[in-house]
Amino acid sequence: MQRRISAESVTEGHPDKLADRISDAVLDEILRHDPDARVAAETILTTGLALIAGEIRCDGYVDLQGIVRDTVRDVGYTDAGFGFDADYSSVLIAINEQSPDIAQGVDAAQESTSGDAYDRIGAGDQGLMFGYATDETPEAMPLPITLAHRITRRLAAVRKDGTLPYLRPDGKAQVTVLYDGDQPVALDAVVVSAQHDPDVPLEQLQADVVEHVVRPVVPEALLTDATNLFINPTGRFVIGGPQGDAGLTGRKIIVDTYGGAAPHGGGAFSGKDATKVDRSASYYARYVAKNLVAAGLARRAQVQLAYAIGVARPVGVYVDTFGTSRLSDDTLARIVWDVFDARPASIIDQLDLQRPIYVPTSSYGHFGRDGFPWEATDRVDDLRARADGAA
Repeated sequence: MQRRISAESVTEGHPDKLADRISDAVLDEILRHDPDARVAAETILTTGLALIAGEIRCDGYVDLQGIVRDTVRDVGYTDAGFGFDADYSSVLIAINEQSPDIAQGVDAAQESTSGDAYDRIGAGDQGLMFGYATDETPEAMPLPITLAHRITRRLAAVRKDGTLPYLRPDGKAQVTVLYDGDQPVALDAVVVSAQHDPDVPLEQLQADVVEHVVRPVVPEALLTDATNLFINPTGRFVIGGPQGDAGLTGRKIIVDTYGGAAPHGGGAFSGKDATKVDRSASYYARYVAKNLVAAGLARRAQVQLAYAIGVARPVGVYVDTFGTSRLSDDTLARIVWDVFDARPASIIDQLDLQRPIYVPTSSYGHFGRDGFPWEATDRVDDLRARADGAA
């Protein structure tokens, strides 16, 4: 049976992704000063204006104005003619202290009388978080989102290195993959929208993007005569970034995760410290799912973790392997419960999350990339041993 699955990605200059990057830059700088800080930083961007809002509790002073301007400059908004830039746009700060009602649940979990050190931090909110992995690619990620990220990363790279100097920071890509059963067989469509200077001819941009962006990162075997390539299909993309569309932290959550191949719990990641299980438990669910696939216990695995605010232990663990495991999903869920400790304080310690590692996550996905601790496959032996005992 043939099916088509799509996914999209955006560059770091997209207004929503720029907002995510600013929020994570704020988080990282605060963690450099105070690893125990509580941070929920939200950013909204529009023409000539950046507004930083949210709740923060930390020791020490952080230059939020400077962080915002340095981040915007690093992405490439350095020209006031773009309608938003690092030096002349206004930066407004509206930060409050974390609510004491939330803090009491996080700082003193309801289970803290157990004497277990990992019961010292309760979940920062209720909610459910998902992790996913598949053997479809070496990254254990779905192919459509993998290719979409490759294209947008390349789009930013050729702008920065001068290969295509007329490009501007904003850009998007969308990839539709044709599958035969579970096997990807061809690219059905590739859509790229690249912000550009006003004087570049459309025909040149289209040819350059195909030659320097799409073909270097897309497997040649998947490009066929039937592949539809849509490069700047509206014909013009000069006005972009926060001038073209307001940016908001957390508005690209499917781009951040699995491109729609797996559910999303609803909570965004960027700007939040690791006591917020929206972020840390989503990372941990990916860690669990990837280890299940790496251990050979399933070809595809989706893991759901559910939490109650102020309670350390998850109130629910659910595993779905889509019929690709020799063990039942209930058996795998019990194995996961035994092997992995998904309490927030344990997650923070296992993955070493109280450090400034988050700016790189803000663009091109939080998963399927080397260097992030939740991408490790160091629990494979433990899983196999438990699975052998359960067989």
